[in-house]
Amino acid sequence: MKKQILLLSLSVILASSMFAQQGSIPKGVPHLDHVFVIMMENHGYNQILNNPNAPFTNQYAKSANLATNYFAVAHPSLTNYLEAVGGSNFGVQSDNAPDWHNLTCMNNLTTGIPNTDNPTSSHVCPISGVGTDAATPAIDYTNETQGAPGEINVNGVVSYPAVSNTLGITIADQLVAAGKTWKSYQENLPASGADMINYSDGIFTNNTDFTKLNPQFNPPLTTGDVVQLYAAKHNPFVYFENVQQGTNPLNSFANIVGFDQDNGLWADLRAGKVPNYSFIAPNQCNDQHGRGNSTRFCLYDPNDDGTQAGLNPALILAGDQTIEKLVTAIHGSPVWKRGHNAIVVVWDENDYSLAPITNQVLTIVDTNYGFHNLAGGQFYTHFSLLKSIEGGLGLPCLNHACDATTNVMSDLFDEQ
Repeated sequence: MKKQILLLSLSVILASSMFAQQGSIPKGVPHLDHVFVIMMENHGYNQILNNPNAPFTNQYAKSANLATNYFAVAHPSLTNYLEAVGGSNFGVQSDNAPDWHNLTCMNNLTTGIPNTDNPTSSHVCPISGVGTDAATPAIDYTNETQGAPGEINVNGVVSYPAVSNTLGITIADQLVAAGKTWKSYQENLPASGADMINYSDGIFTNNTDFTKLNPQFNPPLTTGDVVQLYAAKHNPFVYFENVQQGTNPLNSFANIVGFDQDNGLWADLRAGKVPNYSFIAPNQCNDQHGRGNSTRFCLYDPNDDGTQAGLNPALILAGDQTIEKLVTAIHGSPVWKRGHNAIVVVWDENDYSLAPITNQVLTIVDTNYGFHNLAGGQFYTHFSLLKSIEGGLGLPCLNHACDATTNVMSDLFDEQ
């Protein structure tokens, strides 16, 4: 009887996989041993390119390979993070925190009802299974902005329909299934780890009980005083049921670490013991996102109108120096000298794309092999980045990365 149940379970799994959105291994990118994705925040292509407060980034864009026609997929941030690692928004069109470990709620793939900012939705149910994600219109008139002129999701022309066979996994699941490794390196993640943490300054979190501090300030400290340096919305893997449950220790919260701890980013780079896939998220002061309750150096851009004029110059400079620190550390790691490796620096979205401003973002590809100083003008998106990395790591395409319209970034990863 047990054997019959096992065989039935296997047949259900195989049947689901056959119809889910995984395809063949993408071609056009050479074998990659290690990939480092550095995700920056909320600035468009022309806000960073030729910006005098981003000297390293601009020099790096010239010395490495630059994508000159690369677009984020939608808004807000979390949506793009999910798309960059999973090829889908999984029905999430908000920055809402995870509904931690809630196995009774029906996730957005199951219901087919998106988690949105308008109308306001609650926490995001753990993502799993196969179901329908949310459509991405060319111009959004309802979710992030209401009415005309609307907010452009990609370039004002491209749109993505909802897909009913979306598979609720990420590249992390694919890596583990292929016997490869991954980590999500998150700056200012508290020492306790990512479980149940919506935000943190590295010490205090959304769960801190400030009533236990003695003596008390007047007025008392609250979670509203915490500068949200680490944010779950910039750590897409924590939204998935398998990571939250941790049934497989190779695909769990153990894969999510900070920058400074013993098994964190800096230690791993020094030792040359990094995973095949590293997702690196600087904190919200260093990724150019900004915070409203931090120092003036980290304040939000005062007037983000799609140009450089209204930007906080200190925020841009902080991000630029963070990129330099990260790239220098990767280049100096023993791992960079072994095999085929790539660094990708990419911005999640432009944060201001009311028509006619498009959602074009800066993307730099740096390899330890092949050509450099290239500028590639082919149309790319976050789906293209996922597809290219999957091809380099020998993984099947996933969800929208499998679309025929999703181009592989062959020119920027080329070894010829």
